[in-house]
Amino acid sequence: MIRVLVAEDQSAVRAGLVLILRSAPDLAVVGEAVDGEQAVALARELRPDVVLMDVQMPRMDGVSATRVIVQEGLADVLVLTTFDLDEYVFGALRAGAAGFLLKNTEARDLLTAVRTVARGEGVVAPAVTRRLIAEFAARPARGSKADPAVLGTLTRREREVLSCLGEGLSNAGIAERLDMAEATVKTHVSRLLAKLELRSRVQAAVLAQELGV
Repeated sequence: MIRVLVAEDQSAVRAGLVLILRSAPDLAVVGEAVDGEQAVALARELRPDVVLMDVQMPRMDGVSATRVIVQEGLADVLVLTTFDLDEYVFGALRAGAAGFLLKNTEARDLLTAVRTVARGEGVVAPAVTRRLIAEFAARPARGSKADPAVLGTLTRREREVLSCLGEGLSNAGIAERLDMAEATVKTHVSRLLAKLELRSRVQAAVLAQELGV
């Protein structure tokens, strides 16, 4: 059973999300938060597998809440936004979110996304990922620049996998490109994330773009 915390300040939207999630037999909504502060508090208390996080909320916004939840290792965060590729999305991904969805996403795609994040994978479709990464990499955080030296810890194969992530390829796409088993790809992704001290494959993809891997 995948345990989900829903953080959304608009009651009607939150109720709709909860209804969709509860329609799936393998998902359980363990809590609902109306702002970022409550989302962090409930994540600490309930330890969900996935937090479905709105970005624009009172008291503490979703970006700040995502940063705390990810830094404390409380859950993986799937960001919800009304706007495609707005500044909140960039901030949330830099904070370590596993990916993002638009609020008008179809119910079945929302359920699939939650399951994907729970497995430790990103949830943005490859075509959207490439656009996201291109725009994201063009907007580096103030005062931060990726250091090429970090790549020195990676094996040749891990660099190849990182390059594929930078193109927005899924695990299946990487497996086909590099002629390896998908399970092996997952292992390489996990290892390179650990070595680079990153929380998500989307962060790895952005790093690949920033470094020109």
